Amino acid sequence: MSFVVDQFLRYISYDTQSVDEAEKIPSTESQFALANLLAKELEEMGAEEVKVDCQCYVTAVIPANTDRKVPSLGFIAHMDTAPAFSGSNVKPQIIKNYDGSPIVLNAKQNIKLNPAEFPELMNYVGKDLITTDGTTLLGADDKAGIAEIMAAARYFLTHPEVKHGKICIGFTPDEEVGRGAEGFPVEAFGADVAYTVDGGELGELEYENFNAAGAKVHIYGKSIHPGSSKGTMKNAILTGMEFQSMLPVFDNPMYTEGYEGFYHLYQIKGDVEHTVLEYIIRDHNMEKFVSKKELFLKIADFLNGKYGDGTVSVELKDSYYNMKEKIQPFLYLIDTAKEAMEELDIQPKICPIRGGTDGARLSYMGLPCPNLCTGGHNFHGKYEYICIQSMEKVTELLILIAEKLERRS
Repeated sequence: MSFVVDQFLRYISYDTQSVDEAEKIPSTESQFALANLLAKELEEMGAEEVKVDCQCYVTAVIPANTDRKVPSLGFIAHMDTAPAFSGSNVKPQIIKNYDGSPIVLNAKQNIKLNPAEFPELMNYVGKDLITTDGTTLLGADDKAGIAEIMAAARYFLTHPEVKHGKICIGFTPDEEVGRGAEGFPVEAFGADVAYTVDGGELGELEYENFNAAGAKVHIYGKSIHPGSSKGTMKNAILTGMEFQSMLPVFDNPMYTEGYEGFYHLYQIKGDVEHTVLEYIIRDHNMEKFVSKKELFLKIADFLNGKYGDGTVSVELKDSYYNMKEKIQPFLYLIDTAKEAMEELDIQPKICPIRGGTDGARLSYMGLPCPNLCTGGHNFHGKYEYICIQSMEKVTELLILIAEKLERRS
């Protein structure tokens, strides 16, 4: 197998699942195990200034080997996997020369990766896939990105005849819980511009993402014995259901695509006395994003008028913003990546991210950072898979981008 595949299989053996609402970075100490491995491998390759800091950020430098004045270029990926599904004890399966039929992930549990449900599988007939065994996620998000960056780093360090500017490598913790860029050492990192390698299928190139916020809605009720509660009980659960019913029905992830935003209720817990609804709010358009947040406050005001002050309170917290405005002065990054893709016979797919990356936050922290593909599909669950040939192509893409930036300087 190729170096990038060997490295990927090594990295997914590490359980690096992050957790929500932790008070520290990294949210899980297990992420340090992978961070330390990556630092060791970078040192053994010959990279310089290799560090793992106290918050688990890994950084390294491949010095420039050209006399041209080239912007220093960063490649960034995240080490954690999503809290939504187990990343422990991953047992990958390699499907050679895929024939287009359903892939049995787990015979005992009758779990199949079926092209009838996932038609994009048919794009990989004749190619080699890595899948899960149906009991965990795979970890291609974003250990594929890490492996691809490491493979590109190894290439540059073993091919000094290939000219490039300064290349900065960064691996972050806790991206999946929205904190991947929070402690990132932007100034010390040393890059003028960067790419995150954290996208999906081969060819994805993204420099627009959602504006994002989280909302926590507290509903306070009054619990009275149901046999004698007429006129006095306030059922917080029912009021919570009423709150949800007042949001637009079709502004829901299951009905939206492209640039369409949404409200997503991802957790509800509580009882008659106190119920909490937790949402994420997303929209590419800033005006619509602001309106969506305002609607939460309007509904709360209405329900407080109906059931009494203090019945409903809303906590809103912005997570990240659309990086488009920060990338626009650096559109040569998009042009360079697009040209490199076309030279490698990769069909560019410039599309908005229906989510976020570390690059969104980093762009607002002064490091313009669009997002490149990894080659993976169906992230965050048991149907996750990645094409081996796509991983190899992404590695070639990173190398060619660095070469093209050197040539155009």
